Amino acid sequence: MPETSAARSAAERRLRLASSVGTIVEWYDFFVFASSAALVFDRAFFPRVEPLVGVLLGLMTYAVGFVTRPIGGVLFGVLGDRVGRKRALVWSLVLMGLATVAVGLVPTYASIGVAAPVLLVLLRLTQGVAVGGEVGGALLLVTETLSRERRGLWSAWPMIGGAVGNLLSAGVLALLGLTLGEARFVAWGWRLAFVASALLIAVGVWVRRRVEESPLYRAYLASGSRRARLTIGRTLAAHWRAVLTVLLVKAGENALFYVFTTFFVVYVTRVLHRPRNLALGGTLVSSVVEVGAIFAAGALSDRVGRRPVTALGLVGAAVWAFVLFPVCARAGAGAVLLAAGVGGLVHGVIVGGMSAFFVELFPTAARYTGFSLGYQLATVGAGAVAPLIGVALLDRFGSTVPVSAYAAAMALPGLAALWRARETHGADLAAVA
Repeated sequence: MPETSAARSAAERRLRLASSVGTIVEWYDFFVFASSAALVFDRAFFPRVEPLVGVLLGLMTYAVGFVTRPIGGVLFGVLGDRVGRKRALVWSLVLMGLATVAVGLVPTYASIGVAAPVLLVLLRLTQGVAVGGEVGGALLLVTETLSRERRGLWSAWPMIGGAVGNLLSAGVLALLGLTLGEARFVAWGWRLAFVASALLIAVGVWVRRRVEESPLYRAYLASGSRRARLTIGRTLAAHWRAVLTVLLVKAGENALFYVFTTFFVVYVTRVLHRPRNLALGGTLVSSVVEVGAIFAAGALSDRVGRRPVTALGLVGAAVWAFVLFPVCARAGAGAVLLAAGVGGLVHGVIVGGMSAFFVELFPTAARYTGFSLGYQLATVGAGAVAPLIGVALLDRFGSTVPVSAYAAAMALPGLAALWRARETHGADLAAVA
């Protein structure tokens, strides 16, 4: 018996590691593109337009990746519900790695003209497909395997991927900038951050292949229920309330996140004209704080419930959206880093509260597909356009107040959805219908 207990503990540790490593790698790839779009893509791929227009075009290449995230969510959601969570996750990781390395090899506009941004957009669309299937699968594999009493805490492991991936991408770009200097970084140094992804992908695939399939999913297959599996249309018809709840809460969280991160980088570097490494340093601080906040909020949701924790985070982030940018404009470097850290804290509370909640809304047969539909559709309507709307509002009004009002307004439908939703804390995932 001791051997069985020890083996189970080792398997659980391996699962937590695999879920977090895989999501970290995928989000590193996604965010290194986002940061590069804000910092250098205007000069590498759009050199013949005005600087602010170039920044907008760079951000648009970043935004198109969100268009295909629902496609990836559906594709890998269906695969995950039909052939298994583990297999779908490995495939999504490989696809992301190939696309990211290729971005680092795309010639500039000066070399091949308009073909350069076209290739960039096509690879970004591929990244969107890959990341669209990542979050749901990693989260489901953990929550369907580990104990329900601490499901909020366990769900934090895959969900730190966004914060740590952002941290890693910002750290790599900051290090390259410091080591190479501005001219070489803009000319070719940024490419190293993309090519280095090949090593990260290899590690991620190796780790993921060593974990077992979800026992809940294996039991679902063994029961013969596979013959009655749901189509996408039936999933929407049967679970539209759950899909809508995920969509609205995620939309609020996503809009706030990208205003706090990508728009933050653009604002500090291109509007305030402060050092690039200060903006990246703010991202680093924000990401470190957010990791701790996700774990703490997940554990708290195991005690007081998912809905109150998620609502607390949404309200806190909406309020902070009005404070963050005035602090950056009027205070010193230390205050900018602190303000970014508070943004990471309130956003981490949202993520820690909502993650297990989303999983607990769906039955096993529709969990991957239903979760991914709501989650990824929200990213198109919120995450894709948040930095673009932020830059456009700032350009139109010359103030960050409309940007903050937009971010806060995006949280309101999510709060309404939480108010109407049932509390899922402690739900038996095998019994969810």
